[in-house]
Amino acid sequence: MERVRGIGGYFLRAADPAGLSAWYRDCLGLDADEHGLWRQDTGLTVFATFDSGTDYFGSRSQRTMLNFRVRDLDAMLAQLRAAGADVAEETQDMDGVGRFGWVTDPEGNRIELWQPA
Repeated sequence: MERVRGIGGYFLRAADPAGLSAWYRDCLGLDADEHGLWRQDTGLTVFATFDSGTDYFGSRSQRTMLNFRVRDLDAMLAQLRAAGADVAEETQDMDGVGRFGWVTDPEGNRIELWQPA
């Protein structure tokens, strides 16, 4: 059986594509080139499904949620707050999994930030 080898991309509709790309670059440090190619660090990727009624993604109209691995969750959240980003106050710790925090991008997409254990 042929198998997929990893996530090849994640695509977002945006009212201001250039502005949203700049937000991801300036606030999260996502250093993608002009074609959107991003060389990321090696690590785990989670592929999980959630019940259709979940509030975990924020707005019920948001059908998917992007999760980024980070080295230092507290530093990333502080950086985002300093930039004026919409950062959730709460964080979550899961034994053996890691720590989680959330930010909403300028287009209203809730993003999860994960510091693996």
